[in-house]
Amino acid sequence: MAINWFPGHMAKTRREITENLKLVDAVIEIRDARIVKSSSNPEIEQICNNKPRVILLNKSDLSEDKITKVWISKESQKNVKLLPVNCLTGDGLKSIKPILNDMLKEKLDRLKAKGIVNSVIRTMVVGIPNVGKSSFINKMAKNNIAKIGDKPGVTKSKQWIKTKIGIELMDTPGILWPKFEDEDVALNLAFTGAIKDEIMDIETLSLKLVEKIQNLYPERLIERYKLDSLDGDPLVNLELIGRKRGAVISGGKIDYNRVAVLLLDEFRGGKLGKISLERP
Repeated sequence: MAINWFPGHMAKTRREITENLKLVDAVIEIRDARIVKSSSNPEIEQICNNKPRVILLNKSDLSEDKITKVWISKESQKNVKLLPVNCLTGDGLKSIKPILNDMLKEKLDRLKAKGIVNSVIRTMVVGIPNVGKSSFINKMAKNNIAKIGDKPGVTKSKQWIKTKIGIELMDTPGILWPKFEDEDVALNLAFTGAIKDEIMDIETLSLKLVEKIQNLYPERLIERYKLDSLDGDPLVNLELIGRKRGAVISGGKIDYNRVAVLLLDEFRGGKLGKISLERP
């Protein structure tokens, strides 16, 4: 599948993150809990270097709990802490301040020794497009400061946002890296909506999604679409789903575009249940 997704503003964002890193105490990186590795940007890790980093696993309500716990155990380090959250409902976000206080204890203690008790922690919010940064910022700020959109690339410029809990947030546009080394990464990003549907062949994408889910969670497809059983061929299964949902055109042929849209929407909306597309 041809993917043309690296617009100029992403290259500009990469430069801005590098330049503004000295202004913050810590980095808050947001990833998708369903694709923890695919939604991580190796450039962010390189750019942030030794800066304390809190990684929020957003949409953890849509990922399999036990898989998410393994990711947290495997990826957490002294200077990097992972936290499962839901940026829309706010679940888990109260833990951010205590984690930052712990990670920045030495600096905060030095400030207290100088008489500065209620110092503000300045953070930079980073992540790939459409992963939930704007929802996170709005929840933390308690109002709709950042623009929210279902499509990647809504946030275009840097802005500072204050919160009531002593944390300031620097928003940045979503950033992807220049090229994918692994097609699975590209597919996982496309499945979850980080790459615009408009530039994808969504019929092929839905076929790949059926193949992935039938390998990881076959029972979810059977239950959701009331299928008697699954075939080994994902195309046959996609057609079975189409017929069950009435995605049929004249002559009894499957409307592949319609069933593709339906399947992707239901996966992204959590209607297939808690699904983790990647294992540690």
